[in-house]
Amino acid sequence: MTIRNWFKFFLNAMLIGGSITGVFSLVIRWNDFYAVHFSNGEWAEFFSGIIWFVILGFTMSVIAQMGFFAYLTVHQIGVNIFRSLTLWNWVQMLIIVVTLVDLVLFRFKPYAHTAQDWLLYIVLLLVLLAGSIATAIQKTRLTKKHVLVPALFFMIVVTTLEWLIALWVRTDGGDEYVTLLLFPLLAVNAFQLLVLPKYNAKSDEDILKLEERRKARRLAEASKAK
Repeated sequence: MTIRNWFKFFLNAMLIGGSITGVFSLVIRWNDFYAVHFSNGEWAEFFSGIIWFVILGFTMSVIAQMGFFAYLTVHQIGVNIFRSLTLWNWVQMLIIVVTLVDLVLFRFKPYAHTAQDWLLYIVLLLVLLAGSIATAIQKTRLTKKHVLVPALFFMIVVTTLEWLIALWVRTDGGDEYVTLLLFPLLAVNAFQLLVLPKYNAKSDEDILKLEERRKARRLAEASKAK
């Protein structure tokens, strides 16, 4: 990927993460944060809060991008180690199951003290699964290749690893951050998985055009020299 297209890819991912976090914060953090400032007419604090959550979304998008490019490396290593894409897919399926079990037993269960807590965690789990499955199916349709399992692995396992930032830190408002940070991670990861091939193709076109311009320049210089 060329530097220019990588910058566009990076910037668009950041905009997605920031905008989604800012918008969802208005819903998720309204009662415990925004409502007080809104009712008191404290507009500086109100909009400062939005800016803070947008910046938080930028940060999560950067983490998601680091996770994505790390996964591309891990995927290639996995294929080389197991010498078979089919075997590597089975290993990825096993890791997906282990990740989901770990998420429920060790990330959700210790903090689920009421039925309402369990309801929230079940909804978040369903959002993670639904978003991951929808993205994986769309990825398979776009590429027309057997990428369903790798796409599911990335969307479920890698997103969960990135989500651990919120799952580990359980201070006041912990569940609010657990809820809020899932959405930008899912959105940015879906964007990366689905759109990266377009940026790679555009980079190939740009490189080809650059080579053609260089070739034309060399021919022109050669003609002048004669």
